[in-house]
Amino acid sequence: MADTLSTAPTAKDYASDQEVRWCPGCGDYAILKQVQTVLADLAIPRENVVFISGIGCSSRFPYYMGTYGLHGIHGRAPAIATGLAITRPELHIWIVTGDGDGLSIGGNHFLHILRRNLDVTILLFNNEVYGLTKGQISPTSRPGQRTPSTPWGSFEYPFNPAALAFAAGATFVARTLDRDQPHLRMILHRAALHRGAAFVEIYQNCPVFNDGAFAIYTDKETKPDNALFVEHGKPLRFGSGEQKVLVLDGTAPRVAALTDELPANVWVHDETDRGKAALLVQLSEALGPAFPRPFGVLYADPSRPTYGELLAERRQRLAQETVPDLARLLHGRNFWTIP
Repeated sequence: MADTLSTAPTAKDYASDQEVRWCPGCGDYAILKQVQTVLADLAIPRENVVFISGIGCSSRFPYYMGTYGLHGIHGRAPAIATGLAITRPELHIWIVTGDGDGLSIGGNHFLHILRRNLDVTILLFNNEVYGLTKGQISPTSRPGQRTPSTPWGSFEYPFNPAALAFAAGATFVARTLDRDQPHLRMILHRAALHRGAAFVEIYQNCPVFNDGAFAIYTDKETKPDNALFVEHGKPLRFGSGEQKVLVLDGTAPRVAALTDELPANVWVHDETDRGKAALLVQLSEALGPAFPRPFGVLYADPSRPTYGELLAERRQRLAQETVPDLARLLHGRNFWTIP
C-alpha cells in the first residue's frame, strides 16, 4: 500500500486482484462497486483506508478492496476497529458486518462503538437471514419467516437496526438499498465524510436463502407507497406522484392526501432533530403498514465530540497535572480492617 493514487483515481484503483466470490445475483456486488466508487470520488489514498470485518458473506469485503484490511472473528470487528482508531486517528476506518455478525454475537460491541462515537463508518448488510451458514434466522428475521432450520417459521420478533443504532448513540444513522445505486452511492458518500460513528443499514438481497425480502421497497408497483426517501429540509412525501404526505398532529404522525398546497402541519425532514428522528427510525414498525419505510439520512449530529477527540483532550489534561502519589492511593481512605 505504499503507492499513492493519482489525482483522479477510479473505482478500479480500489479493487484488489482477488476474484470476487459471492452467489450470482447477491446484493453484495452492488455494494462493493459503490464503496469503491465513493472512495474514488473522495480520492482517499489507499494506504489511509482500512476495512475490518467479522464473519459472514459480507465479511469477505476486505479481500476485494485494494486497501488495508483485516478479516476478524465473529462479531469482533468493532473491538479491532476501536484499537486501530485510537492509535491511528488519521485513518479512514470502515467496518463491514451483517445482521447476524453485527447484531447477534457482535451485538455488545456494536452498541458500545456507537455509544462512544468512535470515528468509523459502519456498513451493516441486512438480508434478514444467515447466508454463509446456510439460511438460519437472524436477529432481523421477521415473524413467520421460513428457513432450512425453521421450517415452521420464526416466532421471534426482530431488531430494527436503525432504531437500535439511534438508541445506542450513533451520530449518523442512514438506511439505503442495494438495488438503488444512486441512493446507495449518495448515502455512502455522506457516511464517509461524517465525523464520528456513522451507521448505514443496507437492505441487501440474498437470492439463495431470502430472495425478494425487500421487493416491496424496490418493485415499481409497490415502491411508491411503501418507500419514503427523506431529504433534509424537504416535506416527507411519497406515493404515486408523491400525492401522499406525512403531517404531525403535535408529535403524532399521520398520512394525509396532498391537495394543491402543503398543509401547515406538514412534516419537513430535519436530520438534526433528535426528537423527530426517534419517530422516523421506527415509523412503519411502530405505526403499521399504512406508513412507509424511510430511507436516507435519518439522523445526523456532526457536533458531538468523537471518542478520539475526548481521549486526546484527557491525555493532554493529565499530562499537565501532578502525578498522584502511589503510596497515598494505596493507603487512602478506601480500606477497612477485618478483625
